[in-house]
Amino acid sequence: MSTSGVRFLASCWTSAGDVVPGRTDPVSPVPIEERVAAVARAGYTGFGISALDLEHVRDTIGYAGFSTLLAEHGLRDVELEYLEDWWSTGIRREESDRIRSVLLDAAAELGARHIKVGLGDRQSADDEARFAPELSRLADDAQSVGTRIGLEPPATSMIPTLRQASRLVRDVAHPAAGLLVDIWHVVRSGTTFDELVTFLPPEYIFAAELSDGARLPVGSLFDDTFDYRLLPGEGEFGVAGFVTALRFLGFDGPWGLEVMSIAQRALPVTEAVEKAIEAARQVFDRLPDTD
Repeated sequence: MSTSGVRFLASCWTSAGDVVPGRTDPVSPVPIEERVAAVARAGYTGFGISALDLEHVRDTIGYAGFSTLLAEHGLRDVELEYLEDWWSTGIRREESDRIRSVLLDAAAELGARHIKVGLGDRQSADDEARFAPELSRLADDAQSVGTRIGLEPPATSMIPTLRQASRLVRDVAHPAAGLLVDIWHVVRSGTTFDELVTFLPPEYIFAAELSDGARLPVGSLFDDTFDYRLLPGEGEFGVAGFVTALRFLGFDGPWGLEVMSIAQRALPVTEAVEKAIEAARQVFDRLPDTD
């Protein structure tokens, strides 16, 4: 199929440069103006950014300046990340609530499409009992500022599969609480693309992310997700099948490109974002038309 009309979003780590969550300074070393210009020049329509980068933006050019920058470059699909521990208590919840405030304030100012959230590590035996009520409260907060929550179930988390996450969002049944479907986590959790069609609720698919990888993880799952993802179409995930499944369910983008790898981080940001979108375009170009 032609990529005309297909929208791509550069997820945070695709344009952040040589930075790795939990390992390096979490703030991107690449000036925000350079990141935005590179993403727009490559042909994306969307831009992803992390909470800590948002704090830096807020304290330098301000959200108003950032909003203007995005608009001037035609980047209308904005993704904010990443909130964990939104269900927890104590010190962990205090830090989570601080990040939550940053993300919600930015979403209101930037007109964010969604806020990407995960889970974090287990705190106690009754964690699961808090998931539904706390996700509902989080969705209320998101809805109040005009955005939505995209829950991403990492393959390494307490909810490691989309099937479990789907049950959670169905139970919550909130219009602002849905799913972010990341091919890496789908494959690494052992879920097939045919299965996605049977259990994913179409109305709750808020976002999707593309990358690729080897058939088996390289090193640990943490090493694999941060260091060894491949460009779409260059691995063994069968990205075309994933795209076909989500299109069958009615998802029409934007398609987030989240390529975290040692190889990508070694490239200048301009080249990194160009390689990612070109690889994705080739995947879509090989798909049959559905008209």
